[in-house]
Amino acid sequence: MYNVQRDKVRREIPTSPAIKIKKIMPRSVNHVASRNRRKKIMSLTRGNFGARANVWTVAKNTWEKGLTYAFRDRRNKKRNFRALWIQRINAAARLEGMSYSQLMGALHQAGIEINRKVLADLAMNQPEAFKAIVQKVKK
Repeated sequence: MYNVQRDKVRREIPTSPAIKIKKIMPRSVNHVASRNRRKKIMSLTRGNFGARANVWTVAKNTWEKGLTYAFRDRRNKKRNFRALWIQRINAAARLEGMSYSQLMGALHQAGIEINRKVLADLAMNQPEAFKAIVQKVKK
C-alpha cells in the first residue's frame, strides 16, 4: 500500500519494533526572505499608477523595465551633453569667424589638447579666455 504525500512516495509498513519507518520532512520555504524581497521592490514602485504600484507581477515588471531605461539613459546622457558642448563651441567659434570643425582641426594641429566640456564652459562663462584660445589657433 502506497501513500503519495507532497510528490514523494513512502511505503506504509505495519509497525513492528524491528522495522523503522522513513519519515518525510515538511517542505521548508523561507517566507521571511521572499516577503522582504517583494516588499523591497513594492516600495521601489511606490508612486506608479494603478497596478504598477499594487500588483506584485506588474510592479516587478515595471521595476525591471525602469532598470533597463536607467541603463540606456546613462549612455544617452553622455551623448546629449557632448552634443550640447559642440553646439556651444560652434556658436562661440562662429562669433570669432570660424566654424566648429575648423576650430577643432586647428586646435589639433596646434597641439592644444583641451576637451569639449572645458571649451564649452570657457565659451559660456569666460568668453575672453575662449577668444584668446581662438586667436592663438588662428596664427
